[in-house]
Amino acid sequence: MPLLETTDYQKTCPLCESDKVGMFYSSKQKNLRRNYFQCNICKLIFVPKKFHLSLQLETERYLTHNNNRNNKGYVDFLSRLWIELKPKLNSGSCGLDFGSGPGPVLAEIITEDGFNIETYDPIFQPNKKSLETHYDFITCSETIEHFKEPKKSISLLNELLIPGGWLGIMTGIVPKDSRFSDWYYQKDPTHISFYTNDTISWIGNWMHWEITIPRTNVILFKKPKNQT
Repeated sequence: MPLLETTDYQKTCPLCESDKVGMFYSSKQKNLRRNYFQCNICKLIFVPKKFHLSLQLETERYLTHNNNRNNKGYVDFLSRLWIELKPKLNSGSCGLDFGSGPGPVLAEIITEDGFNIETYDPIFQPNKKSLETHYDFITCSETIEHFKEPKKSISLLNELLIPGGWLGIMTGIVPKDSRFSDWYYQKDPTHISFYTNDTISWIGNWMHWEITIPRTNVILFKKPKNQT
């Protein structure tokens, strides 16, 4: 299948809706033939809808991951976000793990630390009641790279946070010091939205969120107390 040019489809950025997008990279790997575009405004790198996996293939891919409580490496990996977010929270805070996956390991860790936590995942935990309340904090670990509609999804997260609430995100930030083609993160076919440091800044300005980056690939956003 030949790769198409940006003028053929996906003319707007799925985050900021700018039409100032252009071809960024074309993957010609046997099992990953797809185009990547970059927005010149928010600097998001994204894969057009034409190359998104079907729901069945996406689900099958997730189920191949060894993401369970018995996998110490995975638990340690998830804990990177929680270690940074936990000190920001008051005792008894209520949260949401958005994108909890087939096994809500992070939610279990948070519960064991004495916090109340709900889970939501569009595939594995599609409990829409959890999207009908507001939270002191939201965790979004290894999730935003899967967003098909990042503007819509990030707006939802903002709506779910109380004023003064925290959003903790962990995702692979596009590296500046290496070639995109060599970056392992873009080689996962379920990863379709890639955030640069400029994109993170754009999101903070858009939502009027305070930004803290305590460690590599961990971003903490704080919603202003006067924002509804």
